[in-house]
Amino acid sequence: WKLQIVFFVTFSLIYGATVLGNVLIMVMVTCSSTLHSPMYFLLGNLSFLDMCLSTVTTPKMIRDLLTEHKTISIWGCMAQMFFMHLFGGAEATLLVAMAFDRYVAVCKPLHYRKIMNYRLLNGSVILSWTIGFTHTMSQMVLTVNLPFCGPHIIDNIFCDLPLVIKLACVETYTLELFVIADSGLLSLICFLLLLVSYTVILATVQRRSSGGLSKALSTLSAHITVVSLFFGPCIFIYAWPFKSFASNKVLAVFYTVITPLLNPIIYTLRNQKMQVAMRKLQFQNVSST
Repeated sequence: WKLQIVFFVTFSLIYGATVLGNVLIMVMVTCSSTLHSPMYFLLGNLSFLDMCLSTVTTPKMIRDLLTEHKTISIWGCMAQMFFMHLFGGAEATLLVAMAFDRYVAVCKPLHYRKIMNYRLLNGSVILSWTIGFTHTMSQMVLTVNLPFCGPHIIDNIFCDLPLVIKLACVETYTLELFVIADSGLLSLICFLLLLVSYTVILATVQRRSSGGLSKALSTLSAHITVVSLFFGPCIFIYAWPFKSFASNKVLAVFYTVITPLLNPIIYTLRNQKMQVAMRKLQFQNVSST
């Protein structure tokens, strides 16, 4: 119980900071005219997805830390899986769009405004939601009608397809392979595209300016860290043999709790333009009062 209380306080603070940080980014991107650019438009959408992804799992986990019998209804479990894969698939695609935005800004700066127009930006956001919805529906349609039999015990902090499928009373080998092909390949492909994009950016900066390389490394290293913490657990969970999932709670925490907090930290505390906009908005509010 003492350990659960510690976890309850810790994860409550993390979730509160996650919601506050991501809401702050969305407000700043909406209200500050200096942040009305393609990069911050995508960042605002990423913050919304991060907040939603964390909200799907973290409040239930926090509540369970104070209860002896940690249960969830079958439809609550299905809803948790549906929304987690919806927001997770959309965020994975949006991160690729953000990497493409940085690629255009660094490698084709003279054509940046022409390429990254709002038609492309809106299309990228719509595409990310479409891929997320298609991704989750393709798996949930096959899962929701499975016959389940006891024991109804999932050794994880939230419901997820690999462990829920194992509870079915029928042979699920084909469905397990489909989950690996669907979730695993989506995570792996997006991760590889991001790595290629960042490699090309760094190579371009190095050719143009040796001094700019250190600055680019400082900026991209934080982004690569967040991307690795987001995609690493996804790739491991969905592309690894199904028998090894029982001890992966730490990966689940990184995927659904820690990563949504890192994005607002990196894009506010490390982003000078965001800090200037926050101070300007704060000054305007103080002056008006």
